[in-house]
Amino acid sequence: MSSHFLSQLRDDSALQPKRWLWVAHDQLHPQLNPWAGESPEETGLIFIESRQRGNARPYHRQKLAFLLSNLRHRALEAQGEGHPVRYLFSDDDYGTVLAETAKELGSIHVLRSPEREIREQLKPAIGDGLLLEHEHGGWLTTREEFIDSVGDSPPFRMDAFYRHFRKVSGILMEDGSPEGGKYSHDGDNRQPWKGDPPAPEDPVFAVDSVDEEVTAMVLAEFPHHPGNIDLSRLPTTADQAEEALDFARSVIPEFGPYEDAFSEHSRALFHTRLASLLHLHRVLPEELLQVAIETPAPLNSREGLIRQLIWREYMHHIHEITDGFRTLDVPRSTAPCRDARWGDYSGNKTIGKSGGRERHPNRLSQKQPLPPAFWGQESGLRCLDATTTAVMEEGWTHHIPRLMILGNLASLLDIHPRELTDWFHVAFIDAYDWVVETNVLGMGTFAVGESMMTKPYISGTPYIQKMGDHCKACSFHPKKNCPISSLYWAYLERHGEAFEGNVRMAMPLRTLAKRSVEQKKADAKTFKEVLSTLQRGEILTPD
Repeated sequence: MSSHFLSQLRDDSALQPKRWLWVAHDQLHPQLNPWAGESPEETGLIFIESRQRGNARPYHRQKLAFLLSNLRHRALEAQGEGHPVRYLFSDDDYGTVLAETAKELGSIHVLRSPEREIREQLKPAIGDGLLLEHEHGGWLTTREEFIDSVGDSPPFRMDAFYRHFRKVSGILMEDGSPEGGKYSHDGDNRQPWKGDPPAPEDPVFAVDSVDEEVTAMVLAEFPHHPGNIDLSRLPTTADQAEEALDFARSVIPEFGPYEDAFSEHSRALFHTRLASLLHLHRVLPEELLQVAIETPAPLNSREGLIRQLIWREYMHHIHEITDGFRTLDVPRSTAPCRDARWGDYSGNKTIGKSGGRERHPNRLSQKQPLPPAFWGQESGLRCLDATTTAVMEEGWTHHIPRLMILGNLASLLDIHPRELTDWFHVAFIDAYDWVVETNVLGMGTFAVGESMMTKPYISGTPYIQKMGDHCKACSFHPKKNCPISSLYWAYLERHGEAFEGNVRMAMPLRTLAKRSVEQKKADAKTFKEVLSTLQRGEILTPD
């Protein structure tokens, strides 16, 4: 319990506003309040810190601290705006706490949660009339717009949704046609970064007493969770969210060309780092969209950022329409564990969930356990080690290391897609079920097959060498003995039948067919040796 925080919080228990609204951790912007235009004294706000939520998974401590500090700061800000506030601490889940509170205060208003997990917790109390659900206003698009452009069943395709959004909104359009003559400028956004232009310094935020107290509390209350805490790297107040938005403005001009590049000299390069704030709705997507429209940045940078915003909407709609992929007709398998193997690695088995009986999407029947290298144990592959180090330190990397290093290597090693998804869920500060499941199961691993993507996002060594600089510091030579290309060919050999008839996989499969029997045997041997070495927690060497 945080005595300093509580000392700053006014006791509003005697106040009786016209209504009470629960403010979840991902609904923090004042404009999400359905009665934002009325006097703040009429709408009381309820905030909840739930230990059940914190211990549901072995969440990265940076993620817990970021979320809780933003929640506490928002409660203080709300009181400053004139709202009555009730701040509750509980060992129970949100649904239980709110149902009990409603018996005292009367029916409580809630916004529809983006997270399926929370919606399930609230469902009984909503059915009993204890909670009154309203639509969440923090999205740029509606479910109807998604269905009109994409449909309500697979295959789902981003291009149709994105074009529909551009046409209906008129954004980056001229006389009914896209500016620059095409909707996507992705082909212009694949330049490697060689140090020029210089990467910006990462933003640093002032740490106040609330941040310090939350940091101490998380370290004390969640001692067995992974990761470091440094809240100077993250915005936790409304003012700091504005600072983060200003930083985004400054990097957008160079964002486009180097969107896919990654470097050990700058983990973010020209990425805005705003996903974590967008998912908490500290910054509304419409605010960032307006910045992207108004900035004098080149068209490919503006378009690239807008496309990322619409990708976020696309993922949200797919997750809701498919009930978290539960309605998809796709091959499935159970997952032996649900704590991303943190219990095996840390020795603490008390956090998270056992595998259970639920069957998860697994198009390619990939069932290998997540190796300890994903928890920061050295693997010998510099690209993987540098990326997991960033995750353990910050709970963050930008989307290309997530996709083309973490997701790529896990796919090439046949890691169970659910285990990788669970790892992303606990390890990244911006990961929640609606966004992490769609991105990892749907894109990063091909677990839902052609339902979302036309091909798996896999690569050998050349892509990693071209787009990043990890190979320079690696003990493996990218052209002589790096095992990643052999893993790539071994993957295609194992799963080639699944891609028969897939036009986008035709070329790599033709190249695979030209590899000799001896080469294929060597590929398979490399796969087995790399997998077994990493699963033992040992370091790969060129020997």
